[in-house]
Amino acid sequence: MPSTLTTDVAVIGAGTAGLTAFSELRRLGLTSVLIDHGPLGTTCARVGCMPSKAALQAGHQWGTLRALLKGAPTPAAATKPIDLWRQARATRDLLAGNAAKRTSDFAAQQLIMGTARFTGPDTLLVDDQTIRARAFVVATGSQPIVPKTLASLGDRLLTTDNLFDLDTLPGSVGMLGLGAVGLEMGLALSRLGIRVVAADMKDLPAGITDPQIGARAIERFGTELTMWFGRAAEATRQGHGVELRSGNATTQVDVILAALGRQPKLQALDLHQAGVPLDERGQPSLNPQTLRAGSSNVFVAGDASALRPLMHEAADEGRIAARAAAHMLDGRDVELPSRRTPMAIVFTDPDIAMVGRGYDALDLERTVIGIARGAADGRSRIMGAEGNLVHLYVDRGDSRLLGASLIATHGEHLAHLLAWAIQRGETVDDLLGMPYYHPSIEEMVQSALIDAGRQLRAAS
Repeated sequence: MPSTLTTDVAVIGAGTAGLTAFSELRRLGLTSVLIDHGPLGTTCARVGCMPSKAALQAGHQWGTLRALLKGAPTPAAATKPIDLWRQARATRDLLAGNAAKRTSDFAAQQLIMGTARFTGPDTLLVDDQTIRARAFVVATGSQPIVPKTLASLGDRLLTTDNLFDLDTLPGSVGMLGLGAVGLEMGLALSRLGIRVVAADMKDLPAGITDPQIGARAIERFGTELTMWFGRAAEATRQGHGVELRSGNATTQVDVILAALGRQPKLQALDLHQAGVPLDERGQPSLNPQTLRAGSSNVFVAGDASALRPLMHEAADEGRIAARAAAHMLDGRDVELPSRRTPMAIVFTDPDIAMVGRGYDALDLERTVIGIARGAADGRSRIMGAEGNLVHLYVDRGDSRLLGASLIATHGEHLAHLLAWAIQRGETVDDLLGMPYYHPSIEEMVQSALIDAGRQLRAAS
């Protein structure tokens, strides 16, 4: 007869959100178990942010060598692209392995390996073991979106979940999707010498909504890979390769990489058994403040919630879910963490970043856009980055910084500076009172602020 384990809270998923929730529950003095079907190691470490950055670093190294050689033959003793790719994979394996070990050591006897599904509002079945809990945190992460129409491609179809399992690299890749992950991986592969052709239904890459920033990104990265925008694409297997078609454009490639985004991994949980209300897409209907699914005992955090699928947001959501569960269970007075200023960074070198309120959410009549261009910035010119472009969105009424979009070398650092400023409610004058070292890339923020201040004074 199956054994039964009783606990206060069962956490399903040992990624960033699940681990944070488990840790917070322990701190709050609640009993809990951590359930995962394996392999351990977070999405970020295994298939997400870390391996993609390792691949980008590999591409950067090869691109730097080729630039220094200026078309001359590569020395026989030089590291080859495949060597750099394998180094990137080794880095991924090290980071994922370390993450898995930390999880095992931290959860210890409370870690249960197996596949979970709900059998009632307060019960789970994990393989052959029943777990009874007063609350549940679902943090099962996400999986790549792969349309059924691509199934016929067989082994010619890759996703970001299995791309890093390749021991050798194809000569050409057709990529479906030019979001943040698609653009990053397309550039990484292109910089390793692979011909990349990418297609996206949208008109701008990487989630950009500011049209000038988007146009600059297309101008800059269109020299490194072929990008088709604004039309659906079809992929058809042809012999040992694939034909990729979008509108009147057609090309032959070795493999297709589906980079169409990710979706919550919830299908196998039988959430309806737990009384979780589902929307028309079969996703849980959540309270955005507490992450509770309706009036059920289930809280959903991290990529599984699909609210803000980023690592630092997953950690925040794990903490929110744990504290909200504690309040539901015993009414304890716990403060739910406030949401941080939204921030998205695409590590494309030059980086793309969107911070705070997006261009598409602005009231343009009430907004001043402060602009800084790399061609007028000393550090940008020194680095050969005259294409850098920074847009700051400022409220006309109180001169507070609302948001920003940018494409800039070292833009990841500007994005953090701007996110901190927005979260603190800084104004143009507040920020212009801060020090700016010369020559530094941060002077582009100063220039954009000066431009915004000039517009504000002219309007008044």
